[in-house]
Amino acid sequence: MKDWKGNANSIYKTLGASNHTDKEREEYDYYATDPIAIDKLLTVETPSHYIWECAAGEGHLAERLREKGFEVFTSDIVERKYKLDFVEDFLLRTKLGYSCMDILTNPPYKYAKEFVLKALELVDDGHKVYMFLKLTFLEGKARYKELFSKYPPKNIYVFYGRIQCAKNGDLKKMGLSGTSAVCYAWFVWEKDWQGETTIGWI
Repeated sequence: MKDWKGNANSIYKTLGASNHTDKEREEYDYYATDPIAIDKLLTVETPSHYIWECAAGEGHLAERLREKGFEVFTSDIVERKYKLDFVEDFLLRTKLGYSCMDILTNPPYKYAKEFVLKALELVDDGHKVYMFLKLTFLEGKARYKELFSKYPPKNIYVFYGRIQCAKNGDLKKMGLSGTSAVCYAWFVWEKDWQGETTIGWI
């Protein structure tokens, strides 16, 4: 049984950090992403028409993608106030189930490396994995050894303006408390791609 609450390394006591506090994290590490993150991504990337949002929460990213004309399949480990296509632990998935699909999500940070590796295992060659992650994800010996040294991202798009993430999906409340104190980026992997990672800003 996984402990989805995160650990000491994922609890923030940063100056003015409104979206990461020293209070206990949400049970399944659920922090919803401002849909503007999708708008920014689409200025530099064109995902597949079919996308799997595998940690969909209350559908903030999925619904924005649908508004933009993508066909999105949604799942999460629990169903909250948003109807998912199916409920499952993504890390236990053994096959994609659909062809010609990209995977896009803001994964629970404690298991972000595992989500990336599982997504790369599942997608077809040439398809992409889009992960919304903190810039600090670039750090860490285990992440370098198990992920970056073997499967470097094709692109990393850093947000030059802060993007907010809200505990338990309460983005309206977050909007009243100012900007985020955490830097985020879209990390983009392409299955079986080899080369040097490119960093850009959005």
